[in-house]
Amino acid sequence: MDIQKIRELCSDDSIEITQHMIMRFQQRHISYTDIKDVILNGEIIKEYSDDKPYPSCLILGHTREERVLRVVSGLTEEKLWLITAYEPDKILRDENFLTRKEGV
Repeated sequence: MDIQKIRELCSDDSIEITQHMIMRFQQRHISYTDIKDVILNGEIIKEYSDDKPYPSCLILGHTREERVLRVVSGLTEEKLWLITAYEPDKILRDENFLTRKEGV
């Protein structure tokens, strides 16, 4: 997946938000601005090219307040679909939030 294409769709407000995502925003105290910050400044850490109905990816990044978030989004030519967003578990992840700690 191309992070530049994802960022272009994000900055053009070509974003579709699922009902699931809206619910997760509220439960996890994540704002729409937080999600956009992560997409515009983060990096793709995992791709799910076989996901249906659209290929998707996992983006890791920081909000303006330096909160670490992961965002899962699907991609078509015209739309960016937000699927979910969450904070990685600090107990289970190493200091860069990319890999699971050994023995945990």
